[in-house]
Amino acid sequence: MNKHFLGLRTTIYHVADLDKAKEWYTKAFDQEPYFDEPFYVGYNIQGYELGLLPDDTPATQKSANIQALWGVNNVEEEHRRLIELGATEHEGPKNVGGEIVVSNLKDPWGNIIGLIYNPYFELP
Repeated sequence: MNKHFLGLRTTIYHVADLDKAKEWYTKAFDQEPYFDEPFYVGYNIQGYELGLLPDDTPATQKSANIQALWGVNNVEEEHRRLIELGATEHEGPKNVGGEIVVSNLKDPWGNIIGLIYNPYFELP
Protein backbone atom coordinates (compact mmCIF):
# COMPACT_ATOMS: atom_id res chain seq x y z
CA MET A 1 0.00 0.00 0.00
CA ASN A 2 1.30 3.44 -0.98
CA LYS A 3 1.89 5.52 2.16
CA HIS A 4 3.13 8.66 0.43
CA PHE A 5 0.22 9.62 -1.82
CA LEU A 6 -3.40 9.71 -0.77
CA GLY A 7 -4.82 10.05 -4.28
CA LEU A 8 -5.97 12.89 -6.49
CA ARG A 9 -7.58 15.76 -4.59
CA THR A 10 -7.93 18.82 -6.84
CA THR A 11 -7.88 19.76 -10.50
CA ILE A 12 -7.49 23.49 -11.08
CA TYR A 13 -8.49 25.33 -14.25
CA HIS A 14 -7.11 28.83 -14.84
CA VAL A 15 -9.71 31.24 -16.22
CA ALA A 16 -9.65 34.88 -17.33
CA ASP A 17 -13.24 35.63 -16.22
CA LEU A 18 -14.04 33.94 -12.92
CA ASP A 19 -17.74 34.89 -12.93
CA LYS A 20 -18.35 33.58 -16.46
CA ALA A 21 -16.29 30.46 -15.73
CA LYS A 22 -18.28 29.82 -12.53
CA GLU A 23 -21.51 30.07 -14.53
CA TRP A 24 -20.17 27.75 -17.25
CA TYR A 25 -18.75 25.11 -14.88
CA THR A 26 -21.89 25.15 -12.75
CA LYS A 27 -23.86 24.18 -15.88
CA ALA A 28 -21.22 21.81 -17.26
CA PHE A 29 -20.88 19.78 -14.05
CA ASP A 30 -24.46 20.39 -12.86
CA GLN A 31 -23.07 21.40 -9.48
CA GLU A 32 -23.01 24.62 -7.43
CA PRO A 33 -19.65 25.62 -5.93
CA TYR A 34 -19.09 24.85 -2.26
CA PHE A 35 -16.42 27.59 -1.99
CA ASP A 36 -16.93 30.89 -3.82
CA GLU A 37 -14.50 33.76 -3.33
CA PRO A 38 -13.02 36.35 -5.72
CA PHE A 39 -9.67 34.51 -5.59
CA TYR A 40 -10.93 30.89 -6.00
CA VAL A 41 -14.09 28.91 -6.74
CA GLY A 42 -14.23 25.27 -5.66
CA TYR A 43 -16.64 22.49 -6.59
CA ASN A 44 -17.00 19.07 -4.97
CA ILE A 45 -17.44 16.64 -7.87
CA GLN A 46 -18.20 13.26 -6.31
CA GLY A 47 -15.47 13.72 -3.71
CA TYR A 48 -12.90 15.39 -5.98
CA GLU A 49 -12.26 19.11 -6.18
CA LEU A 50 -12.56 21.13 -9.35
CA GLY A 51 -11.07 24.56 -8.74
CA LEU A 52 -11.26 27.76 -10.76
CA LEU A 53 -8.38 30.20 -10.37
CA PRO A 54 -8.29 33.69 -11.92
CA ASP A 55 -5.53 33.98 -14.53
CA ASP A 56 -5.22 36.38 -17.47
CA THR A 57 -3.07 34.03 -19.58
CA PRO A 58 -4.57 33.93 -23.10
CA ALA A 59 -6.06 30.57 -24.11
CA THR A 60 -3.65 30.39 -27.05
CA GLN A 61 -0.72 30.26 -24.63
CA LYS A 62 -2.03 27.34 -22.60
CA SER A 63 -0.49 23.90 -22.91
CA ALA A 64 -2.32 20.61 -23.31
CA ASN A 65 0.44 18.59 -21.65
CA ILE A 66 -1.53 17.86 -18.45
CA GLN A 67 -4.87 16.10 -18.56
CA ALA A 68 -7.38 15.40 -15.83
CA LEU A 69 -9.95 12.83 -16.90
CA TRP A 70 -13.38 13.09 -15.30
CA GLY A 71 -15.26 9.79 -15.07
CA VAL A 72 -18.58 9.64 -16.89
CA ASN A 73 -21.00 6.86 -17.81
CA ASN A 74 -21.20 7.86 -21.48
CA VAL A 75 -18.30 9.78 -23.05
CA GLU A 76 -20.06 10.49 -26.35
CA GLU A 77 -23.14 11.94 -24.65
CA GLU A 78 -21.18 14.15 -22.22
CA HIS A 79 -18.79 15.24 -25.00
CA ARG A 80 -21.75 16.45 -27.09
CA ARG A 81 -23.37 18.16 -24.09
CA LEU A 82 -20.22 20.12 -23.24
CA ILE A 83 -19.88 21.25 -26.86
CA GLU A 84 -23.48 22.47 -26.71
CA LEU A 85 -22.48 24.51 -23.62
CA GLY A 86 -19.59 26.17 -25.49
CA ALA A 87 -16.63 23.80 -25.18
CA THR A 88 -14.67 22.96 -28.33
CA GLU A 89 -13.45 19.56 -29.36
CA HIS A 90 -9.77 18.86 -28.76
CA GLU A 91 -9.86 15.08 -29.32
CA GLY A 92 -13.10 13.31 -30.12
CA PRO A 93 -14.29 10.21 -28.29
CA LYS A 94 -12.18 7.13 -28.98
CA ASN A 95 -11.78 3.64 -27.63
CA VAL A 96 -8.33 3.19 -26.10
CA GLY A 97 -8.61 -0.50 -25.29
CA GLY A 98 -11.23 -2.89 -24.01
CA GLU A 99 -14.29 -0.88 -23.05
CA ILE A 100 -12.34 2.27 -22.10
CA VAL A 101 -13.41 5.41 -24.00
CA VAL A 102 -11.82 8.86 -23.64
CA SER A 103 -12.19 12.33 -25.14
CA ASN A 104 -10.79 15.81 -24.56
CA LEU A 105 -12.43 19.20 -24.96
CA LYS A 106 -11.35 22.77 -24.34
CA ASP A 107 -13.41 24.99 -22.09
CA PRO A 108 -14.07 28.59 -23.26
CA TRP A 109 -10.77 29.62 -21.56
CA GLY A 110 -8.60 27.04 -23.36
CA ASN A 111 -8.30 24.50 -20.53
CA ILE A 112 -8.44 20.81 -21.39
CA ILE A 113 -11.33 18.85 -19.89
CA GLY A 114 -10.84 15.11 -20.23
CA LEU A 115 -13.65 12.57 -20.07
CA ILE A 116 -13.25 8.86 -19.45
CA TYR A 117 -15.46 5.81 -19.21
CA ASN A 118 -13.46 3.04 -17.56
CA PRO A 119 -15.51 0.12 -16.19
CA TYR A 120 -12.31 -1.60 -14.96
CA PHE A 121 -11.20 1.10 -12.50
CA GLU A 122 -12.54 1.06 -8.94
CA LEU A 123 -11.65 3.21 -5.98
CA PRO A 124 -10.28 1.35 -2.95
